[in-house]
Amino acid sequence: MKVIVTKNAKELANEALKVMLEVVKSNPSAIIGLATGSSPIGLYKSMIADHLENGTSYADIKTVNLDEYVGIDESNDQSYIYFMKDNLFNHININLDNTNLPCGKVDDMQAECDSYTSLLNSMPQDIQLLGIGANGHIGFNEPGTAFDSTTHIVELEEGTRLDNARFFASLDDVPKYAITMGIANITNAKKVLVVANGANKAKAVYEMVKGEVSESCPASVLRDHKDVVLVIDEDAASML
Repeated sequence: MKVIVTKNAKELANEALKVMLEVVKSNPSAIIGLATGSSPIGLYKSMIADHLENGTSYADIKTVNLDEYVGIDESNDQSYIYFMKDNLFNHININLDNTNLPCGKVDDMQAECDSYTSLLNSMPQDIQLLGIGANGHIGFNEPGTAFDSTTHIVELEEGTRLDNARFFASLDDVPKYAITMGIANITNAKKVLVVANGANKAKAVYEMVKGEVSESCPASVLRDHKDVVLVIDEDAASML
């Protein structure tokens, strides 16, 4: 695992961009795994700026996203498909037909899980972008999730819902369930890029990098992956 410690959010985004562009420029038809939440926003802004300034093309890039809330669809501005369009897709030359997210509003959620796993098996990620939760979750794989898990429905922990409540009108509006790539789907990626900032992520970062490899910290599974780059700010690195 390569660890890059940066001084601030701008430097973090720029370092993460270098990692992402290595893949995009070396393989213009790469399959990129994407993430939502606050952690990747700086990187997405840098990707947009680079696209506008330098013409980096995403015309033949395909994407797969980690997760989606259960019970809401893209008409809801808190859905992750809405987030991806608003924060990235609408601002680069990507073909929306080449973008993929699990659907959180279907009659048969197990069938959706199975379908998304089949899609991921046919589209192994050249790079998978991740944030890390304060409890060590990756995607919505909460502590205790089996390392061999594939796409599944998860009941979100109270702490995770509280972390996400800032994006909703109230905690009551935060969905209680999500559909997420499993840990096996994530670690199937050829390369993994993890971004994290803030002192609230320091313990999770420590457990990922130096703690026991255990399902109690889902991110710790990445220690066994052959190609992981962790880009963090000084606050997130404070316990290392």
